[in-house]
Amino acid sequence: MALTAAVHISDVPNLDQVPDKAPLYATRFSSQGIEIGRTSKFLVIGHRGNGMNLLQSADRRMNAVKENSILSFNAAANYPIDFIEFDVQVTKDDCPVIFHDDFILTQHNGTVYERRITELSLAEFLSYGPQREEGVAGKPLMRKTKDGKIVSWTVETDDSACTLKEAFEKVNPSIGFNIELKFDDHIVYQQDYLIHVLKAVLHVVLEYAKGRPIIFSSFQPDAALLVKNLQTCYPVFFLTNGGTEIYYDVRRNSLEEATKLCLEGGLEGIVSEVKGIFRNPGLVNKIKESKLSLLTYGKLNNVPEAVYMQHLMGIDGVIVDFVEQVTEAVCKLVKKPDEILLEGEEKVQNRPQFSQRELSFLLKLIPELIQ
Repeated sequence: MALTAAVHISDVPNLDQVPDKAPLYATRFSSQGIEIGRTSKFLVIGHRGNGMNLLQSADRRMNAVKENSILSFNAAANYPIDFIEFDVQVTKDDCPVIFHDDFILTQHNGTVYERRITELSLAEFLSYGPQREEGVAGKPLMRKTKDGKIVSWTVETDDSACTLKEAFEKVNPSIGFNIELKFDDHIVYQQDYLIHVLKAVLHVVLEYAKGRPIIFSSFQPDAALLVKNLQTCYPVFFLTNGGTEIYYDVRRNSLEEATKLCLEGGLEGIVSEVKGIFRNPGLVNKIKESKLSLLTYGKLNNVPEAVYMQHLMGIDGVIVDFVEQVTEAVCKLVKKPDEILLEGEEKVQNRPQFSQRELSFLLKLIPELIQ
C-alpha cells in the first residue's frame, strides 16, 4: 500500500444497506455516558474475550483460554460484562477474521515461517492451530513476544481460529461487540483499500448483528473516520495511546488530538490507554464537556482500585483482561449508594470513601506515581 494524502470524507460513498430492523445506535451515547437499553452505567469490556494471552506470564489467567476465540468470548459472557472487545482483519479473499497480530507464525522442521494475515486466504488462515474436524492436525501456532522471542502459543484451553460471522452466530447474543478494526501501524494505507476492507466488515455486521449492541473502534484515524461515514447504525470510537507512545501521524499522539479528530469527524468517543488518562486527569472533564464518551484499556485496568478511580473520574467504562475479578469488584464498588437493597442483600462496606478534597489530591498524585 503506497503513501497517500489524507482521506477526504466528502469523497467517500455512504453505505446505506442498513436492515429495516437494525437499531439506530443500539448502544446509545450521551453527555452522561454510555447507555445500554435505558440505563446509563459503567461498562466492563472483556479484552479479546476473557483476556489477552501473555505467553511468558507467570499469572495463569494470562494463559487460561485462547484469546480472540469463540470459547474465550463465551467464557467472558459467563460474567456480568457488557461487551467483549476483539480485533478484526480481512483476508485476501475478503473474509473478516478475528486475530490480533499483523502476522501469524508457524514452525516446520525447526524453521519459523510468518505470513501477514491480510495476505492469507480464509482457508489458509483457518489451517493454523486447533482444527474443527476431528483427526485433522493444524499447523503449529507460534507467537513473537515483545522482546523478540518466538514461543509456542500454548494455553490451558485452546480453540480454533474464527471469523466475524461465526462470532455473531455462536457467541451469547446478550453480549455487545466492541469491534476493533485492525491495521498495521507501520503502513500508510490507500483510501480505496481502507474502503474495500471496511465494506467487507460492514457487510457481515449489518447482516448478522441484529439487535446486538456494537461499537467500532480503531487506532487508524482514517479508518475510524471512514467507517463513521460508511454507515449510520453504530457508534465509532478512536483508539489512542494517549501520548504514551509517539507515532508519525500526529493525530495518534495525544488525547487533545484524539478529541479534535472525534469532534471534526463526528465520532462518538475515545478509547485511551489508561496511563494517558492518569497522566492527564484534567482532560477527562474536557472530553466529557465535548459530549464524547470515554473508555480505557491497559494493564492498570486489571487493578480494581484503578478501575474505581476511573469511575469516580467520570470515565464510562474499562477494557479488562481479568474479567472475573474485575466484574466482581465493579459490582461491589460501583454500586450506587442510594440503591435499594434486595431482601437479604448486605450493604457494601468495602467501597472506598473519598471526599472531593481527597479525590483532587489523588488525581494530582497519580501522574507522579505512574511516570
